[in-house]
Amino acid sequence: MMYQDGVAATTLDDILAASGTGKSQLYYYFSDKSDLVAAVIERQIERVLEAQPGLADVDSMEGIERWARQVLKRHRQPGGPFACPLGSIAAELKNDPAFRPALAAAFRRWEQPLARGLRRMRARGDLARRENPDRLAAVTIAALQGGMLLGRISGDITPLRDALNMAVDNIRGRLTEPQAA
Repeated sequence: MMYQDGVAATTLDDILAASGTGKSQLYYYFSDKSDLVAAVIERQIERVLEAQPGLADVDSMEGIERWARQVLKRHRQPGGPFACPLGSIAAELKNDPAFRPALAAAFRRWEQPLARGLRRMRARGDLARRENPDRLAAVTIAALQGGMLLGRISGDITPLRDALNMAVDNIRGRLTEPQAA
């Protein structure tokens, strides 16, 4: 509900009605709406990572390209391009200092598999030594996030495809021996 309608528009009464639970059961797990929102942020990053299983296997340029193709394939499905479940809630909560740490941690969690793969590439000598895998991962996820937003707004996968392809090309250009696309 928070993904579809927004955090502010979703009341605890809405959640109770939709879930068929009572207040005592809700308050057994969550002390207030803020606790529930924190759990929703955690669930959203899990959804993002579940939708990108290839991200865990990225440790080569071929793996990065495969992951990017999987992302684009998912967004080409009917109803796509899709809004990011994490990005949607982050856009709404970005100015709330109570949630910024959880949101930042969720985005770092998304970046980590890519950063690990880039570190392995650097250790093997495939990625130039001077490159920072954490920054490359962050800029790649930022490009993906922005591409999803613009693709969703326009109803066209082109901005997502272009942003992701440029991010992949950025990584390719930082290899010790640049590879053709």
